This record gives sequence, C-alpha cells and structure tokens, in this order.
Amino acid sequence: MPLKPETREKLKSISTATITTALFKRGLRNQMIQDVVPLDPGKPTMVGEAFTLRYIPAREDLNPITVFHDPEHPQRKGIETCPPGAVFVIDSRRDPRAASAGAILATRLMKRGVAGLVTDGGFRDAAEIARLSMPSFHVRPSAPTNLTRHQAVDTNVPIACGDAPVFPGDVIVGDADGVVVIPAHLADEIADEGFEMTAFEDFVMEKVLEGRPIRGLYPPTDPQTNADFAVWRKARGR
Repeated sequence: MPLKPETREKLKSISTATITTALFKRGLRNQMIQDVVPLDPGKPTMVGEAFTLRYIPAREDLNPITVFHDPEHPQRKGIETCPPGAVFVIDSRRDPRAASAGAILATRLMKRGVAGLVTDGGFRDAAEIARLSMPSFHVRPSAPTNLTRHQAVDTNVPIACGDAPVFPGDVIVGDADGVVVIPAHLADEIADEGFEMTAFEDFVMEKVLEGRPIRGLYPPTDPQTNADFAVWRKARGR
C-alpha cells in the first residue's frame, strides 16, 4: 500500500529517536542505519518509501568504465526509475573508500522529485550534494569513482544498509541524528504513536525549561502529569 500523505506529514514531524523507541516496543532493534550522517543537518526531515540499489565488490574484468554504455546498467537505470517521493537507498557494503554516486546523479534524482538519497558508503562531490534541496546521507566524502570498488548488480531488492535491513517500500526517515527504516506495514501506526509521543515530549520539555523536576513527569508516574498534559494539549490545539 502506498505511503499515505497524512502518514508522510506526521513522520516529517517526528524524530528518528522517537521512531526507534516506537520500533523497539515492537521488538525491532536493528532499524537505524549505522554510521550515516546528513550532508546538511539543517535540511528538513526526509521521508519516503525505499527504492534500493545493491553493490557487490567490484570484479575488475566485469566492471570497466564501458559498463555505462549499457542503458540497463543498474546504477543508471535506478537513477531513472526511482519513483518521485521515494528515497534512493544504496547498499555500499559499509565501504566509503569509493563513491556510491556523485553530484550529477544526485542532481538528477532531485530533478526527478526523489525525496532523498542514502548510502552506507560515501559520495564524491559532497559539498555540491549538500547544497541541493534534496536531503542526502552518507558516511564520509569519497572522491574515487565507484568503479574502483563497487559493482552495481540490482535495483529494488532487499538490501542491507549500515547493518539495517531495507526492503523495497519500507519507509525511510532521516533527520539530523541519522536514518531509520520503518517496515512498510507498520508505517501508519508508528506515525500515529510517534505523533503522540512527540506531543508529550514537547510538553515535558516545556515543563523542564520552566524548572519542573523530572520525577513523576517523565515518565508520567504522577497522575497530575497526565492531567496537566491534557490541559496543555487543549490550549495548543495538539
């Protein structure tokens, strides 16, 4: 089922930290993509369904620069078939020694309306990619071309990215803290629960800034906390 617009909007207002808590309650502990960081932490939260690209270690006789003469080359085909609103997720085997992609390919994804770009490797032209309107996440800049280490072999298949399992259609959320993967069938309920958690945590933060002690407030073991929260929500229309 496609990602609902209202679910997408809710997820844009929820932190990856809150999402991982909601996933942990359901026994899912490995959904955070490890070691990736945003090229520009100031970008809005990235949300979209996963469209994947899988690399394996390059075999030199099968991976010369002439592979790009083939219009069906998985990397180039993936760039042109990733749906608008999706997140392009690359399995680079946690190897940033060669680039997963560069600014030209990232710009093409942006112009096609893709919601974001993630690799557990690195990008070349990192400063240029950081200036694009599309959020992007990687481990570190990688100047050498992908041909020196990575061989693109498939698109839109299950992959590992930063030790997280990513299935096509899973919902990817990325913010200044990193990137989390929500199994597609849980997206609506995680968005609903996370939205509620975020409202409560905003209330708690406000009270902490006012000088209120944590005990009984977070978690809300004091019945007065829930009563105060209800008043706070009504006053703020949340």
